[in-house]
Amino acid sequence: MQQPLDTNQAKGAGYSNLPQGAEGHFLLHFYAVIARLLANLCSAPAQEAGEKYFEQFPFLSGYQRMLRSYIPDEVLAEEEGSWWDSAIEQWEKQSPFHLPLLALREEAGLSIDELRVLLAAGIVEEDIRFGALFAALQEPLSARCPCVGALGWLLGEPGKAHADAWRACHRLLEAGLLQVDNRADPRSEWLLRIPTSLWDALRGQPLTRPAQGLTLQPMGDFPPLESLILPEKLHDHIMRIPELFLSGQVSSLVLRGMTGSGRRTVLRAVAQALGRDILLWEGGTPGDDSWRLLGPLATLIGAMPVLRCDPGPGEMLDLPALPGYSGPVGITLGRSGGLRGPLLAHSLSLHVPPPDCEARRRFWLATTLPVEMEYLDDIAARFLLTGGHIARAASLAHTYALLDNRPAFVPTDVQQATRALNRQALETLATPLEATNGWSDLVVNAGTSRDLQTLEARCKSREALRERTGPALSYSLNRGVRALFGGPSGTGKTLAARALAGALQMDLYRVDLAAVVNKYIGETERNLNQVLSRAEELDVLLLLDEGDALMTSRTEVRNANDRYANLETNYLLQRLESYEGIVVITTNAASRIDSAFARRIDVVIDFAPPETAERWLIWQSHLPPAHAISPPFLEEIANRCALTGGQIRNAALHTTLLALGDGGPINDSHLEAGVRREYRKAGSACPLQPRPAKQGQVDHLRRFAAGLS
Repeated sequence: MQQPLDTNQAKGAGYSNLPQGAEGHFLLHFYAVIARLLANLCSAPAQEAGEKYFEQFPFLSGYQRMLRSYIPDEVLAEEEGSWWDSAIEQWEKQSPFHLPLLALREEAGLSIDELRVLLAAGIVEEDIRFGALFAALQEPLSARCPCVGALGWLLGEPGKAHADAWRACHRLLEAGLLQVDNRADPRSEWLLRIPTSLWDALRGQPLTRPAQGLTLQPMGDFPPLESLILPEKLHDHIMRIPELFLSGQVSSLVLRGMTGSGRRTVLRAVAQALGRDILLWEGGTPGDDSWRLLGPLATLIGAMPVLRCDPGPGEMLDLPALPGYSGPVGITLGRSGGLRGPLLAHSLSLHVPPPDCEARRRFWLATTLPVEMEYLDDIAARFLLTGGHIARAASLAHTYALLDNRPAFVPTDVQQATRALNRQALETLATPLEATNGWSDLVVNAGTSRDLQTLEARCKSREALRERTGPALSYSLNRGVRALFGGPSGTGKTLAARALAGALQMDLYRVDLAAVVNKYIGETERNLNQVLSRAEELDVLLLLDEGDALMTSRTEVRNANDRYANLETNYLLQRLESYEGIVVITTNAASRIDSAFARRIDVVIDFAPPETAERWLIWQSHLPPAHAISPPFLEEIANRCALTGGQIRNAALHTTLLALGDGGPINDSHLEAGVRREYRKAGSACPLQPRPAKQGQVDHLRRFAAGLS
């Protein structure tokens, strides 16, 4: 431990040379505890016992001389204890700084004895030599941390009965300030220790990451309340939050919204207005080690705790009161789940919506990164990202622009950046699909084509549509678009989704239902919530392939399986209604889908098997240009063989493979073999008449037969 005064300094120097602020205040308390320990060692029941400890541990005499050098000469030895108390009180009156020990004593209601026990339990953290002293005092425990019984003797009034250390320890243990590792032993032998992160905070030197799941964020990096990019009404409410906190009318602020919507930015601005840092708690469980440290650390540091909570659908998270802390608390919450408990006794809940086009424009400008101004409005309108994702995307987009030796980024750079964003949470439950070049790759009938064009227009106008509707719709309409593609397998539903993504220039992700559906109760809903939430935050086009597996009609509840299957359907019904992205659901069995879903679907498109002209176009798009198929035979195939687009694709692949084996272009026989194979796979009779074999094929078969004989 660094000592501000050496033992050769003159007596009565006082404490003017102690460091200013929290560290000096801590040293006064620390020296007062050491003075009490030394006084009790000197007044041991047997004089020889006290002298033995000072002979065995010479550093004690050094502390004795050093401590006496602080005290004026006129102060008697028996008055030294009260002198330290007066010095501490005087320091607290004069110091303009935040004093962790004073804040802890006031917030947690600790007595001076409880504060001494706390410091004595951590004395080994400051000077390792005290560990050897405790081991000698506590034989046969031989422990280097003080036990409850030893502290009762060492912290009592010198020459008097032992102090009631257990009462003080009990309060400190409940507040999470002390820990015990040997609770199975007798209580007087409980070995006490203080978490290292708390000790650092007591000294006024808190760590940036004091424990797993805890992060200290200094208020110097926080934005002012006036600069927040929020809807006008919400911004007015946020401006009043600090006043409500200070008056005690509100104890906790709950902000709901999607990830990246600026909930923590709002809480940082509130903390800055209150003159507080932020202590962020995330990834833990109320009651674990990080939770027990949160309250005391927040008090010691003078920070506002911010809790990142993420309960699943239908879950209710209990939040107990934070021990050792009574100030304002910020809580961020997603769109699902709920909170309850003492911490919510005087809470205020607000919703932070995703930014509109004008707000996104301001977010892009707020990044201060160079953007081609002529494209700014297009970027803001096209990429429906949250503020947090805009900050990340802008940095990446600028990097892509620099790679092309351009000073400012453009929409193509932003599109690359959004694809490069960290989407691990989404890709665990969804698979990226490559978008096509647009509608040119899709062959469907005229009615389906018109419906797809209408869907594209709806997706492009999903924000503006709400502003142009009547008041009855404006309250219930969001920027989400829900489309249902129904029809037999192979009719182009998935290809249409890829074409839609290409037309909208959006990324496409297909949900893996095998990864989403879980046998454990509630896990399917949690997985669905995760994938839907990430998709709308990242503004990707989501494809629920074979969606009837999740959207089947609800049944009469006859057993527990029926009940929980209906719960999954009910959840998906509610979640799709509030979904703010674009989702395409495909199904081969539209009749099995619950009728309640039809009301929530914005666009329903039927995909029918292709007619003759459409089949001919599909064949043309799948066959290579340099084929040798006769036009009459290709027309016959398109006319007589009622194959779906998927079947035509498979037949074309097999046809090409046969041609590669023969080393020539695709001809009529290759195409016929491919078509007949597809009919055999379907278990149906091929409508083509057998074609007479050419002379070359007959000779080939004869040679083959001769070889067998």
